[in-house]
Amino acid sequence: MGHIDVNSVFFSLPDGRPLLTDVSVRVGEGAKVALIGPNGTGKTTLTRIIAGDLPAHEGAVTRSGGLGVMRQFIGSVRDTSTVRDLLVSVAPERIRTAAKEIDRTELLMMERESEADQMAYAHALVEWGEAGGYDHETVWDQVSMAALGVPYERAQWRRLTTLSGGEQKRLVLEALLRGPEEVLLLDEPDNFLDVPTKRWLEDALLASPKTVLFISHDRELLARVATRVATLEPGAAGATLWVHPGGFATYADARADRNARLEELRRRWDEEHAKLKALVLMYKQKAAYNDGMASRYQAAQTRLAKFVEAGPPEAVPLRQQVRMRLTGGRTAKRAVVAERLELTGLMKPFDLEVWFGERVAVLGSNGSGKSHFLRLLACGGSDPEPEHRPVGDVLPVPVPHTGLVRLGSRVRPGWFAQTHEHPSLLGRTLLEILHRGDEHRAGRPREEAARALDRYELARSGEQRFESLSGGQQARFQILLLELSGATLLLLDEPTDNLDLQSAEALEDGLDRFEGTVIAVTHDRWFARGFDRFLVFGEDGRVYESDEPVWDERRVVRPR
Repeated sequence: MGHIDVNSVFFSLPDGRPLLTDVSVRVGEGAKVALIGPNGTGKTTLTRIIAGDLPAHEGAVTRSGGLGVMRQFIGSVRDTSTVRDLLVSVAPERIRTAAKEIDRTELLMMERESEADQMAYAHALVEWGEAGGYDHETVWDQVSMAALGVPYERAQWRRLTTLSGGEQKRLVLEALLRGPEEVLLLDEPDNFLDVPTKRWLEDALLASPKTVLFISHDRELLARVATRVATLEPGAAGATLWVHPGGFATYADARADRNARLEELRRRWDEEHAKLKALVLMYKQKAAYNDGMASRYQAAQTRLAKFVEAGPPEAVPLRQQVRMRLTGGRTAKRAVVAERLELTGLMKPFDLEVWFGERVAVLGSNGSGKSHFLRLLACGGSDPEPEHRPVGDVLPVPVPHTGLVRLGSRVRPGWFAQTHEHPSLLGRTLLEILHRGDEHRAGRPREEAARALDRYELARSGEQRFESLSGGQQARFQILLLELSGATLLLLDEPTDNLDLQSAEALEDGLDRFEGTVIAVTHDRWFARGFDRFLVFGEDGRVYESDEPVWDERRVVRPR
C-alpha cells in the first residue's frame, strides 16, 4: 500500500503569476480521491509536482509505494511511437531503463555488428530479464488482448496513430491497474473512453486496492468512485484547495454551505474592520483638542493594526462565468444528406438525413468510425462546393468512403477536433490569434479580443501561447474560434472531455441558443440528454438511429 501527502505547496507561472497557493492534501492508503476544479486552476500542474516532473516553489510532497502515472496527453498521441513505446513509458523505472538500453544496443548491432555491440546487447537482455521485463511482457499480452483484442506479439510495433484515443487510454489503464505500483495518478482517465469502457473503469477502480488520485469532470465516474473530493478553487493570489470528506453525491451541498460560511465570515470581518477604523477616527478627532484622549487613540490604533495583521478570513472562491454566444445562421432545410454511405473498412452502408436545427448525437464504441464520419462532414462531404469549406485553420484529412454525403446550401461546417490539432495556433498568444484573424474570422482590436476572452474565462491567459494552455482552456478557446467564424453546422468531437463542469454547462446553454445544426460525437451521458436524435454505430457494423441514447454497444467486430 502507498499514500500521497502534499504539504503547503506553492507554485507560480513563468511570468510570476501565482498558480497554487498553500495547497495541502493527503491521499491515504487505498483511498480514491477526485481532484476537480475549473480549467486552468492547476490540477495537471499539481499532479506533475506530485509525480516529480515539476519542482514546487515552496512546500513538500512525500509519498510511499511505487507510483504509476497516466498523463493528460494519453489518448492524443500523434507521433511515430508504438504500442510497445507506450507500455514501456508507464512501466516502472527499471523496466524503462532496461528497454531503452535494449533499443540502443540493438540499433548499434544493426549498424556495426561488432563483437562489443553484441556483448552490450547480450548484457541488455540479461538486465531486461532481471528487471522483470519478461514478466511484464506477459502482463502486456493480457493488456493488449483486453484493450485491442490482439496479443502483444502482434500489437507491439503498431503505431499509436492507428489507435483511437480510447484504445490508447485503455492500454495505459489496463497496464497501470495490473502493474505493481501501489499509487496511481490519473489525469482525466475517462477522456476518449466509450461508455462501456467508462463503466469498466469505474468497476476496476472500485475493486482495486491501489491508492488513486484522479482528475475527472465526468459526474457519473465521480459519483461512483470518489471517496473524497479535493477542489482547487481559483483566487486572485492563486488557487487554494479544500477537501470534502464525503463522496460526490453530497459535494454540491457541502460546497454551497462552505461558500456561505466564508461569505458570512467575510461580512463580519468587514463590519468589524469598519467599526475599528471609525473608532480610530473618532479618537483621533477627540485627541486633537483633548490630551486625555491620546492614550485611547493609541490603543485604538494598536487594536486596528493587530486586527489587520491577523488578516481577513479565507476568501470566497471566484465564481466562474463562461458565456458562449454561438450564433450560426439559416441554411437549407436539409443540412446533411447521406446515401449508401460506407466508411471504408469501418461500417456498413447507411442513409441519413439531418434537418436544419436538429441536434444529433453520434454514439458507439471507440474505433467504430464516429470521428471519421465527423471528419468527412468537416471536409464538406463527398464533393464539396466552395461554400462548404470548413471554417477555422485546420483542413481535415480526406476520409476514404463510398456512397455519397453532401451538405445543404449555406451549410458551413465548424469542426471541434477531438485532439485539438491546430498547428497554425502554436507559438502564438490568444490575443495575437484573435487580433490577426484569418480568412474566415475578422481580426479584432485588442480590447474587443480581451472582452471575448473574458467571456470564456480566458482573459488572464490572453498573453499565454495556445500550446501552454490546459486541455480545458484549449477546448474553450477552440469553441470561441467557432463562435467567431460563422459556422452554421457545428461538428463537435467529444467537446466536453476536457471541460470542467461549469464550462460544459455553458456549452450546453450556448448550443441551446445556436441557430444552426449540431452533430456531436460524445460518450458523456449527461451531455447527451440535450440532443434530439441518436445515431448509433453498432458492434455488428450497422449504423442505426435511436430515440434514446444507446450506451451498451461493444467493440465493432472486424479483423484486427
